[in-house]
Amino acid sequence: MILIRKAKEEDMPIISDLAELIWPQTYTEYINEEQLRYMLDLMYNKGELLSQLQQGYTFLIAEDGSKDVGFACSSLIDAETKTYKLHKLYVLPEMHGKGVGKILINEIKNLAERNGGKFLQLNVNRNNKAKDFYLKGGFKIKETVDVNIGNGFFMNDYVMELSIGS
Repeated sequence: MILIRKAKEEDMPIISDLAELIWPQTYTEYINEEQLRYMLDLMYNKGELLSQLQQGYTFLIAEDGSKDVGFACSSLIDAETKTYKLHKLYVLPEMHGKGVGKILINEIKNLAERNGGKFLQLNVNRNNKAKDFYLKGGFKIKETVDVNIGNGFFMNDYVMELSIGS
């Protein structure tokens, strides 16, 4: 049975370790090793994760029995439009197709709705097959962006959005 817990400061190393396991299996088809390493070091170092937690980002961890199998992260990005952003959603590849991603995204959506959210946005690499998961979940492609992340690297993404709340 999949259980979701809200991550605390002491859970940040778990999220970093999960990213180290998941990212190479997820992204090596369309980003090179140098960019993959740069992005992991930039976005998943324990200091960056802790900083996001302290800024009010919500981190959730999915566990199956005693094993941590995935995580998600979200925050409010626009108070005026009541838009939340799903910053991270990753599940161990051996757990794909078992509903873990759906459970995580539903919990993020529910948290945003309980806080008055009207929209949930995310960025997904244009080559990532997760795009189909999000489309199936009701997200729509809002725009195409190329985000400069430094060191000559870009994230070539779709911004996707889901209307939530009433």
